[in-house]
Amino acid sequence: MRRKALSAKAPLIPLLGMLLLFLAVPISAAAADPIAVDGRENGDKLTGQQETWHDPGNSQSLANVVELYEGGSFGPLPGAGSTGLKKGAFWSRFALHNTTAAPLSLDIEYVDHQLIELAAFQRSRGTAGDYEHLLTLSMREPFDHRPVSHNRFIVPVELAPGETREFMFKFSSDEAGYVFPSMRIWTPDNLRSSHTVETASIAFLFGGFFLMSIFSLVGGIATGSRTYYAYSIYALSKITVWATILGYTHQYLIRDNFEWRYMSISGAVTILCGLVFARIFLQTRRFTPKLDRVVLLMMANASLLLIGALLSIKVLALITITLALLLYPVMPVVGLVRWRQGSREAIVFALAWSLLMIGLVVQAFRDLGYVEHNFINYYWPPFASFTEMLTIMAAIGIKVRRLRQEKQVAENQYRKHLERSKAELQALVWARTRELEAAKRQAEMEARTDPLTGIRNRRSFLADSRLHLKLAQRQRQTVSLLMFDIDHFKSINDTHGHCMGDEALRSFSETILGQIRETDIFGRLGGEEFGLLITEDRQNARLTAERLRDYIAKIRLNTGEDILQFTSSIGIACGAPGCTIETLLTHADRALYEAKSCGRNKVADYREEVTEQ
Repeated sequence: MRRKALSAKAPLIPLLGMLLLFLAVPISAAAADPIAVDGRENGDKLTGQQETWHDPGNSQSLANVVELYEGGSFGPLPGAGSTGLKKGAFWSRFALHNTTAAPLSLDIEYVDHQLIELAAFQRSRGTAGDYEHLLTLSMREPFDHRPVSHNRFIVPVELAPGETREFMFKFSSDEAGYVFPSMRIWTPDNLRSSHTVETASIAFLFGGFFLMSIFSLVGGIATGSRTYYAYSIYALSKITVWATILGYTHQYLIRDNFEWRYMSISGAVTILCGLVFARIFLQTRRFTPKLDRVVLLMMANASLLLIGALLSIKVLALITITLALLLYPVMPVVGLVRWRQGSREAIVFALAWSLLMIGLVVQAFRDLGYVEHNFINYYWPPFASFTEMLTIMAAIGIKVRRLRQEKQVAENQYRKHLERSKAELQALVWARTRELEAAKRQAEMEARTDPLTGIRNRRSFLADSRLHLKLAQRQRQTVSLLMFDIDHFKSINDTHGHCMGDEALRSFSETILGQIRETDIFGRLGGEEFGLLITEDRQNARLTAERLRDYIAKIRLNTGEDILQFTSSIGIACGAPGCTIETLLTHADRALYEAKSCGRNKVADYREEVTEQ
């Protein structure tokens, strides 16, 4: 029998004991002061934590529990409001006293969402009657069976004016679970008002999650980035998990045949989606391979949670979800590491994950009975989750901005590289063009020039001579062709060698070039024969030929043994109107033959006899 309330007044114990025996009221009933209610209750008053008892096997009947209560087996709940993860059922006893002169209608609200079944029993205080069954609320029952439409269990009670009524509540979680025996006391109007604000706030959060999911999906379609798709799915999973955990899925969607494992299933899916998104966003596989193994371990734990939920292994599901919550601090660490590696958006991700992590860790400690259950830590996880998603969206924006900047930098570098390459290519093209032009000029020169003497070769001489003849004909000028042949050139080669013969040819050419005009056409026709086309009549052409013959006779070459001298025979052909270079060559060649026939070192005209000089 509990006597805690009487221990402070020891002298009155005998008198009160006799009075209690006279009234035939169990001593335990007087041990706990009833909770005074006056019709203004707004959820601030709590009940059910001072007198609790644990039934590990969930096998005791109501009568046995009442007998245990009267025998003093009930006691204060250890911890900060939660029983912790325990098997079986918990019983809680409390009393309400109506302090008004009017009947009261009250709603007793279970404070959490994880309870499977709640059974309520009541009796009026001051009577020796048994507890009568008030109602049983079960998550397995259709939602319409609940007397009050609310996402959490609500037990409506009626109190007569001035009445004190005792209640015995049974909380069941099947195999194992967390129980919060303290329940909030409301008036129906205050409960409805609070529930309206609560539902509107949650609807706002869900709308935000949905918009973030849609925006990310559009971003994924536009960019093809896996990050956007992963974030979109992650945002949708947030709606699913919080709607299910907070009871709205049972209230609005799956009103019949709802099962507790749906909460674990949605939680496992959300955790997996979050880890997959984090792994993609932070690129842990590439940049933090060791920490990536921890992330994979967390994903494996989430997979076990999903398996436990699908197979209805509640203990496995509860253990894995608690472990998942306790492992959440790993992700901010990964974010900090990536930030140290240079990822600016990773620090924002670490902040976002920390907000959610703190809420979920507090929830885990609350479930384990280390932190007191209150409105803030109850709604911290969903609101922290919403804040997390907003912050992550900001992190994605930072990442997109960084990638855009990197893209611009890369494009600028690529553009500069292209410009440099273009300039280098143009320089190479220009250099190659100059080389080709020089090579072309060289080739043309080689094609037009005799390689030994440097003057025109036969082809170039003929081509230039044809042009010169046409110009002379248009200008009605007279042209003459002088054909030279070095006398006894073969004997020079035979006596002094071909090198000296080549030197004789070069000296001959230089001598002629030094005595003629730039407009005159001079070239080597072959061997020791040369041609000179000048714009002169027959008389002046002969004078020119004689002058050149004299200069040739003055050439002196040192052979190393003696001085080499040589002469040249010259044939002249004067051009008639309409004549061609071939005709002039023929006539000059005949004149040259005449000059050589006359003893060499002579000048002969095609129309005149060869004369001696």
